[in-house]
Amino acid sequence: MKLYDLELSGNCYKVRLFAALAGIDLDIIPVDFLAGAHKQSPVIDLNPWGELPTFTDGDLVLRDSHAILVYLAQEYADDKWYPDSAAARGEIQQWLSTSANEIQHGPCDARLIDKFGYALNKEHSLVVSERILGLLEVHLSSNDWLALGQPTIADCAAMPYIGTAHEGGISLDPYPNILAWIERIKALPGFISMPGL
Repeated sequence: MKLYDLELSGNCYKVRLFAALAGIDLDIIPVDFLAGAHKQSPVIDLNPWGELPTFTDGDLVLRDSHAILVYLAQEYADDKWYPDSAAARGEIQQWLSTSANEIQHGPCDARLIDKFGYALNKEHSLVVSERILGLLEVHLSSNDWLALGQPTIADCAAMPYIGTAHEGGISLDPYPNILAWIERIKALPGFISMPGL
C-alpha cells in the first residue's frame, strides 16, 4: 500500500495517524508539493484531481482522506475503529462530514491563510471555527471520544486541523475539553505526530 504524502498536510496526516494507531504498514511516498509534483506523474496519473493524499492498494486508487480511512479501517484494522453496524457507521460518518465541512472551512482554512498564504476569507474561517469549536467543546464535556465512547476513525479525521488551529491564529485555551481530547489521542499506543501539533 502506498500513500503519496505531504508531511504538512493535515489530510495526509489523518491517514498516517490512523495507520500508526491501527498497526497498518504504509509505504509513505513524499511528494514535493511546492515543486508541483502533485500535478505530475505518477500522482496526476493516479489522481486527476492532483490532490494529496493519494492512496493505492494494488489496483485500487483512492483520493480522499476520509475515503482512505474508511477503506483501511474496514479492510485492515480491528473493527473497533469502524464497527460493522449502520448505527455505529452513521455516528462516525457524521463526524467525517464535520471534518470535511466545518473543520475544513474553519480551522483548516485559517491555517491555510496564515501559514501558507492562501487567498481565502479569514473572517469567515474564524466565524466557522468559533461555531465548530464551541459545539465540539460541549460534545466533549460529556464524551471522551467523538463517537461510540471509544477511539474511532472519527477522532483521526477531526483532530489534525483542530490540533493545529494555533497555526491559523486560533487559540484552544478557551476549550479545555478539546485540549483534553487531543491529549487522549496523543496518549494512544502507536501515536505519531505532525509538524505544528
